[in-house]
Amino acid sequence: MNRHEGGASRPAKIHYLDGDFEILLHGSHVTCAMTGKNIPLDELRYWSVARQEAYASCEDSLEAEKRAGRLPNQSR
Repeated sequence: MNRHEGGASRPAKIHYLDGDFEILLHGSHVTCAMTGKNIPLDELRYWSVARQEAYASCEDSLEAEKRAGRLPNQSR
């Protein structure tokens, strides 16, 4: 999908899968669960399948995993 096609500047609704995602409602971006930043769909690289959340960077993804207590050797 072309970035300018369909959902101009509205958020997309996404179902996050292992290594892929499914667009449920077309839009131009999703929102980072940690920072609130808009992430253009063509730049989306990090998400959580378990929490169905998108992240703007690997650092944001790591911080989300820490907060969820999901890292190895991390006590809950």
